[in-house]
Amino acid sequence: MDHDDPDIAELFAPLEPSNAFGVVLSEAHEVLSHVRQPIEAELWGSDMIGALSASAADSVAVMAALTDSLVPAAEETATPEALALLRIFGAIGSPGLRAAATEAAERVTALGVPDPAWAAAIGSPVVGKCWHYGDVGGRQESVTVSFAYGDAEHALSVLIDHGKGGRIKDAWVGDAAGLLDRTWVAVENDPLVVFGAIEATDARERLERAIRAGECPEKPDQADDITAHRALLHARMDLLAAG
Repeated sequence: MDHDDPDIAELFAPLEPSNAFGVVLSEAHEVLSHVRQPIEAELWGSDMIGALSASAADSVAVMAALTDSLVPAAEETATPEALALLRIFGAIGSPGLRAAATEAAERVTALGVPDPAWAAAIGSPVVGKCWHYGDVGGRQESVTVSFAYGDAEHALSVLIDHGKGGRIKDAWVGDAAGLLDRTWVAVENDPLVVFGAIEATDARERLERAIRAGECPEKPDQADDITAHRALLHARMDLLAAG
């Protein structure tokens, strides 16, 4: 389910967010016409935002640059790809970026530019089952929250390293269909693993504590996962808080 473009980090990382619109729009033209599900659009957008973060001081600076530069540029361009970008920013950006992008998108649609098929649903999945598991010593814990767009479910999982202050070690998104059952079967006879279902409020609190603690990837692929999913993770936390 993850957006599997190995070059996206290399493509966007050297760019200042405020100067990235041309490359972002070109990539959107290539990719978004093939996207059929809102989660696919969100994953692509989160990956893109994460890659742009490489040349910015922090995530706040990235979101501000996107709000001040890419949103007005997309509105001025007013193509279907530009509108799709605005819908993605309206779903997984910071609160300020979401508001600016959504308002700009409405002005673009008023011009007669067609919305992508996933636009009405993006950013508003239904929260499903939540669970966690970890070692009995409490050193590491994986927290998973499932979300559904209609019949299509996806799961957001975050690996938390309590041995390093409860920071995020890895984060990924996958197909939620049957995942809870498979996880339970995998760990039910392992005396070294603690597993259990949790409420969405509990999952949110665990994840919010981990976000506040920071990040601690040990391997390059873990760092790549966190970068690619950071914007989506934060947007899902806002959704859980609102729910």
